[in-house]
Amino acid sequence: MAKHPWLQRFPALGNLSKYFPILSWGWHYRREYLLGDITAGIIVASLLIPQGMAYAMLAGLPPQMGLYASILPQFIYPFLGTSRILSVAPVAVDSLMVAAAVSAFAKENTPEYIGLAITLAFLVGSFEIIMGIFRLGFLVNFLSQSVISGFISAAAIIIGFSQAKHLFGLKIPQTESFLQLLKYLLEKIGNTNWITLALGIASLGLLIYFNKPLSRQLKKIGFSDSAIIPISKSAPLIVVIISSLVVWLFHLDKIAAVKVVGEIPKGLPGISFPIFNLQTFQSLLPAALAISFVGFMEAFAVGTFLASKKRQKIDANQELIALGAANIGAAFTGGYPVTGGLSRTVVNFSAGANTGLASIITALTIALTVMFLTPLFYFLPQTSLAAIILVAVANLLDFATLKRLWAYDKADALAWCTAFVAVLLTSVEKGIIIGAMISLAMHLWRTSKPHIAVVGRVGDTEHFRNVLRHDVKTCPHVLAIRVDESLYFVNAKYLQDYVLNAVANNPQVKHLVLVCSAVNLIDGSALEVLQTLIAELKVMGVEFYMSEVKGPVLDKLEKVGFVEKLGSERIFLTTDKAMRYLECI
Repeated sequence: MAKHPWLQRFPALGNLSKYFPILSWGWHYRREYLLGDITAGIIVASLLIPQGMAYAMLAGLPPQMGLYASILPQFIYPFLGTSRILSVAPVAVDSLMVAAAVSAFAKENTPEYIGLAITLAFLVGSFEIIMGIFRLGFLVNFLSQSVISGFISAAAIIIGFSQAKHLFGLKIPQTESFLQLLKYLLEKIGNTNWITLALGIASLGLLIYFNKPLSRQLKKIGFSDSAIIPISKSAPLIVVIISSLVVWLFHLDKIAAVKVVGEIPKGLPGISFPIFNLQTFQSLLPAALAISFVGFMEAFAVGTFLASKKRQKIDANQELIALGAANIGAAFTGGYPVTGGLSRTVVNFSAGANTGLASIITALTIALTVMFLTPLFYFLPQTSLAAIILVAVANLLDFATLKRLWAYDKADALAWCTAFVAVLLTSVEKGIIIGAMISLAMHLWRTSKPHIAVVGRVGDTEHFRNVLRHDVKTCPHVLAIRVDESLYFVNAKYLQDYVLNAVANNPQVKHLVLVCSAVNLIDGSALEVLQTLIAELKVMGVEFYMSEVKGPVLDKLEKVGFVEKLGSERIFLTTDKAMRYLECI
């Protein structure tokens, strides 16, 4: 792509685009992008307005905080984020984690509770920026996809049950324990407000109908996808309007005790400040770390997936900085932790968003709503917001992944189940910690016993393959062993035992070739074991050779004198050359 004239005149601006990606797409903005960005921005705003209020109430916060958290973060992210599609605002799982963390220190909807939620957004943002600056995006790899899927599925169930009190019109105290929540529901179910439940079920029915059945019907009668999307995704806004009108018209808040949102402050949020207190920071530290990891993984996963559809690239470390800045923006404008939402971003993509301008338009639309339209939400029943959350989190249930994992890898399926049960039986925070431990334990277990194969020549070619899988030629006096894993302290002893047993079971062997084609690293502990193995083989009358050693590995071996001690003539570029040298053709 040709450089913009301004970039040619000011080359420094090109370097800045690495840190401010808005410069990259902003200089090359095309007129044909505008309609898609405007359309997507307005559609996402219509979805986010009721969703933001619902998620704020899920977090135990006033509904306006969900709207506040959807304004400045949506402005900030396009300037710094590498995804042109991601929609950054409150999400269900993070909202649940905020409620679980803050409810331990304050009563919901109190000034103290709100202050802690704002502080949590500041801490999450700070951690994400620090991780991005120090290029620590790789740390999220400590959570495997199976563990994340199990964690989010369990969180979705907890979120769903937590909304039962609004759906049934019950008074139930806030709790992060799923078992305690079930106990409260069973105890109070007899006090169901049937008018509230009817409103909630009607809202659910309308949302479900708009979600798929209506889309199918519209498609059958000839509507295009671009026309169907704004209609089907307007369901939450339609539910908000209809249910509010029903409550207002029949005075259900007074005669039937239907709980409503009530008065929402009109106007843009003022400047808010986190609680700069060391003890508060220490108390919220575990939750902030957990929300940082989970939020980033959700945003990065959906951002990467959708970027690939447009042949665009996402930078993990820059994404951390962008999400961190968005969270700090939320903290100073009366919001709480935010991240890129899966369903919302998919809607943004499907509605035709081309650049970050769509997010800016979403933010402007919500800002105008906060400035002029909040009185219209007074009669909005909480049961309708609960229905919106239930439909949203239903998409987070991922039992299909468990089914696939069970068929493909029982160990991954077990990790999924463990993370799922851990969240349900303990808490969201503890569940994510247990999940991280499971991921690490699985990695150590898998690499502790690497796949090792005795290999032989395929016909008269230069290729060598596993003797158990292919018809190959071998020599009785040469044993070629390939290890399919990097060597480090966890698995080095396993390799040593395997080699010694193989040599002991083949007394005619005089030469051993270690094929290192899959070895990317040999750490200090593995090097010590390797040197011990060479000495033991020498005692047994077996000479040691290596082949296909990768350049970076060989460089390190040369630095410590291993190559000199072994003899460079015993390290071969290919296994074919090693076998020919040993007269095994």
